[in-house]
Amino acid sequence: MSDGTEKRRYWIGFDLGGTKMLAVVFDDRLKMLAKKRRKTRSGEGEVVSMDRIAETIQMALEEAGADAESVAGIGAGVPGPLDLQKGMILEAPNLGWKNVALQDYLSKRFKCPAVICNDVDGGVFGEYAMGAGQGYRSVLGVFPGTGIGGGFVYEGRIFRGTRSSCMEVGYLQVASEGPLAGAGPPGTLEGLASRLAISAEAAKAVYRGQAPHLRELAGTDISRIRSSMLAKSIALGDKVIEQIVCRAAEQVGRGIGSLVNILAPDVVVLGGGLVEAMPRLYLESVSHGLKKTVLPSLADCAKLKVSELGDYAGATGAAALVRQEAQEGRRRKSRDE
Repeated sequence: MSDGTEKRRYWIGFDLGGTKMLAVVFDDRLKMLAKKRRKTRSGEGEVVSMDRIAETIQMALEEAGADAESVAGIGAGVPGPLDLQKGMILEAPNLGWKNVALQDYLSKRFKCPAVICNDVDGGVFGEYAMGAGQGYRSVLGVFPGTGIGGGFVYEGRIFRGTRSSCMEVGYLQVASEGPLAGAGPPGTLEGLASRLAISAEAAKAVYRGQAPHLRELAGTDISRIRSSMLAKSIALGDKVIEQIVCRAAEQVGRGIGSLVNILAPDVVVLGGGLVEAMPRLYLESVSHGLKKTVLPSLADCAKLKVSELGDYAGATGAAALVRQEAQEGRRRKSRDE
């Protein structure tokens, strides 16, 4: 409570992933007050429950010393194809969900406004609002991880379609042939340069005896070759792993160069596990690739920066989005009156 008579306003940012979920409580200036991180599933093979999402939000509120009645709005960054007009998750294979009305559920459960957004859009909006993109007119975000996600904020708005999110950066076709990603044609950025693609190439190097340190750390099991393992392997001297990572990051840079030619952003923010694990190496390689595809007239257009919010970018952006929509709703109501 702020003065005993007027309830303090809290904004909730929620980041829903296939393995982990994160609820964060913010004040009206988006200062983080409390957080709660949990596994997405309560047990092995369990169905992902919306009630578990609500419980996680409630735990974060309790950590902040707040109650549900003091929540001004909830924003949730979620994976998969979305219907943004209806606030529905159309399909999220990692969660086993189809046509789930999460936005309506959260709004009714906590009796406050709620919005959902694409998880990467949320991350880029978070960097725009409180991170590496603060103060810029337009912010392009590229987040390489298991896949490669992207988002674009233009003059304070997430760039999106009427019903759906866009900026599917991972499906930029950068080669006529090449490995397949989960969808799309051969030769996409995700097929060539995602962490999963890097891990597959790294596993081959281990099998060939070219990466002895990675063999000790993770062997040839792709599921164990995470970003942190790749970084450790490189630090210990596995040159072939460094070359694999640099080639992939350069491909990401080439893709970003093409996007800069189209969007002319003020800043490009790189985030995700690969970037966090080896920021200097990754940034240098991306910069090298970007220079190969960007037009000379736009070469100095975009600053290349690393995410400042890390794991909290998505939750921060989701909270910033619902706060923005609530503020605009109040202004519209005031004008109508």
